[in-house]
Amino acid sequence: MISAEQMYQADVALAARRVKLLDAAREAEARFRQAQEGRASAAELHRLALDLDAALTDAMRAAYAAERAEIGPRGYEDRIYRRKAMAKPRVHALKAQAERLLTLRETHRINGIPAVTFEPDPPRAPASVVAGRAHQEWFRLPIGLSVRGSEVGATICA
Repeated sequence: MISAEQMYQADVALAARRVKLLDAAREAEARFRQAQEGRASAAELHRLALDLDAALTDAMRAAYAAERAEIGPRGYEDRIYRRKAMAKPRVHALKAQAERLLTLRETHRINGIPAVTFEPDPPRAPASVVAGRAHQEWFRLPIGLSVRGSEVGATICA
């Protein structure tokens, strides 16, 4: 079982990377917006949008880790201590930042990730026509079940 001190140390380590992750999210957003303005292909926009989503997710996780790290290791086990610590202005600011990042990420997921257009292969002739055989409606299986199309019947063929 992971102790509160271990969770706290993990959050401190992630919170230390918060500024770097925020900068990475800004850069990913700039690349995505620049590609939108430059009328990049749908596949390129989709790739950049997914990169932005990953960067926003990492930055949001680091912001929530910074909030938990600011509360301290005792906040993992003592809910009353955690509630009192959450009333401090510094923790309020970190929570607000984390929630703004969460909102940005969710808005981007709903509205900002372009769909990739699906282009199906050209239609092909069925294998039975290619082999020169007429398509048969009924097939016999070796175990004695009859199959019609995609339906499997439980009757035994004679």
